[in-house]
Amino acid sequence: MAALIRTLTYFLLSTTFAFLAGGWFSVLAQDVQAETQDPSRVINALGDDYQNSIVLLRNRFRIDYQVDEVTLVFFREYGSPPVVLVRPDGSKIYSSQADGENVVWFDDGTYDMVKIKKPVPGPWQAVGQVLPDSRVMVLSDIELHAEALPPVIFSGEILKQTAYLTNGGKPIDYAQFRDVVTLSIQLKSTNNPNYQNFGAQDEVIATFEDDGRGMDEAPLDGVFTGQFNLAIPPGEWRPVFRVETPMFSREQVDPVLTLFPNPVSLTVVPDDGKIGYHELNIDVVRDQIDIHSLLIDGKVRFPNGDIQNFSLTEPSDAVRTHRILAYEEGIFRVKVTAYATTFDGRDIILDVPEFSFLGETFEEDAVDDANGVAEAETVESASMQNDAPLPLKADTPAAMDQGTLVIAIITVNGMIIIIGVFAALFILWRRKQSALPSKSDTASAAKEDNAGAEKNGVVQRVLGLFKKKPRKDE
Repeated sequence: MAALIRTLTYFLLSTTFAFLAGGWFSVLAQDVQAETQDPSRVINALGDDYQNSIVLLRNRFRIDYQVDEVTLVFFREYGSPPVVLVRPDGSKIYSSQADGENVVWFDDGTYDMVKIKKPVPGPWQAVGQVLPDSRVMVLSDIELHAEALPPVIFSGEILKQTAYLTNGGKPIDYAQFRDVVTLSIQLKSTNNPNYQNFGAQDEVIATFEDDGRGMDEAPLDGVFTGQFNLAIPPGEWRPVFRVETPMFSREQVDPVLTLFPNPVSLTVVPDDGKIGYHELNIDVVRDQIDIHSLLIDGKVRFPNGDIQNFSLTEPSDAVRTHRILAYEEGIFRVKVTAYATTFDGRDIILDVPEFSFLGETFEEDAVDDANGVAEAETVESASMQNDAPLPLKADTPAAMDQGTLVIAIITVNGMIIIIGVFAALFILWRRKQSALPSKSDTASAAKEDNAGAEKNGVVQRVLGLFKKKPRKDE
């Protein structure tokens, strides 16, 4: 009986243990199978959150095994930290780890530019707050394609020129790339002693922009526009087209060109004291510019600072003229912009250098001298015609110099003042005399006073008769 009880107890314990063990292993197997089928849980088990964010990156690019050096550009949100590059083997490159030899890193507020020597071939990735519509740019051969400069250009001419960029022979149509490069045209003097620009410094005559301002027609369209103002000495110059990035620059040197002097000339006929204005004449070099097409837009600055704008728009083959009022003495300054057509049919805009001249007022004594000479010549001519000398008037005043004129003016003014003072004193004396009483008036007044006194005494005596006398006993 006891043996039967032990057997049943052992059986029950074994069954219970087997049931519990089977359930536990079944749950464990399900968990393992779930982990195997859910790759996210496997990924989450690898590294930290920053490392795991690599799977969210869409900026993947591949570097070929034949590349010895590569320059990469990553565009990101403004103010965000630089990106992190991940090699094909999983190792990372941070901007702080750039050694300046194998890895050169330039980070700006909106982009990163990285140059890598002998990069590991294979798929690369970048981690960072890259713009949603951004993409990695692998720069291979940046070139600037600009229109050739005209064969005949002038000093002071204002030009418009367009250009576009290519990367590996293909046009770059990515708008953000305009913040990475700087496009410019530089002129270098050939130092020819036969020209005015001998020994002149290098001149940057234009920078290309794609911002829709100035002469640029549309912003961010991939077409860069440069505005030239050739306010440099004429002579032989060599154009140099330059493309610059934070890490490299490219130059394109064009053949030597000749910059001709400004073809617009200004002259002035000063006022002679009779017409009352200065005459400004504007002409051009007739074998270079069609004078019939010349338009003038200018302004005159008078000696006192006043400014007068003027325009000459009438087509003509004659010299353009403009009258400047001669009401003040001093330096007059004239600034002119000319619009014309060359004889080869090219429309040009010319910024003419400032022209200045000294204007003098015409003095009156010079007019008197001229009139006196003319009168003397007339008298002499009349006397010669009558064969009898005409006597000159003895009282004809001669021309006075400035000192004599000043003394005469002071003398006349002094006499006027003295006469005025005497007249004022005389008027005051007359008023004082009229205010004093005469002797007759004084005597009559005294008689009237005596008569009044006598009348008063008689009246007093008459009244005393009627007064009541006091009694003695009182």
